[in-house]
Amino acid sequence: MTTSTRQRIAVALLSLSAAGFASWTASEGNGPTSVRADGAVVHHPYVPTAGDVPTIGHGSTRYEDGTAVRLTDPPITRQRAEQLARNLHGEEEARFKASLPGVLLYPGEYDLYLDFVGQYGIGNWRTSSMRRHLLAGDHLRACQALPAWRFQAGRDCRLPQNWGPQGCKGVWTRQQKRHADCMAMQ
Repeated sequence: MTTSTRQRIAVALLSLSAAGFASWTASEGNGPTSVRADGAVVHHPYVPTAGDVPTIGHGSTRYEDGTAVRLTDPPITRQRAEQLARNLHGEEEARFKASLPGVLLYPGEYDLYLDFVGQYGIGNWRTSSMRRHLLAGDHLRACQALPAWRFQAGRDCRLPQNWGPQGCKGVWTRQQKRHADCMAMQ
């Protein structure tokens, strides 16, 4: 179905698609894993890039009760990593929906902006120009604002000197992909 033959849907009626969740977990990765004696693969807490916060599984920086992930936390199973990511995404999704009253989006746009919220947080989303443009009905300008979110811990992630081992090249390539995907839906 082409963009011209489909209609945008009220954000309140949308939910994160299976493809959107799969894209999120692929983008976030697994972090360091190991295999226990019983054969189960487990995820260990780690710091993804210099200046970032401890993370576990598929980009989870906290547990459902709000407790922050610590580097000293025990590893979790793959099943727990997926459950944690789904639970936290559910919480973020409710806040995301509430931030866009009356806004219409394509399901792909919904997944894309919710992925942004998962990476940058609802606080950054609420103050972003993307949100302001969507509230004003300007989907194109919202897409065009995506590449501005290329910084991590004060570093400009589009610059090659920031792509080293603890660098942030992934932040920039992820934003470039979001931008390209968003523009393709316009």
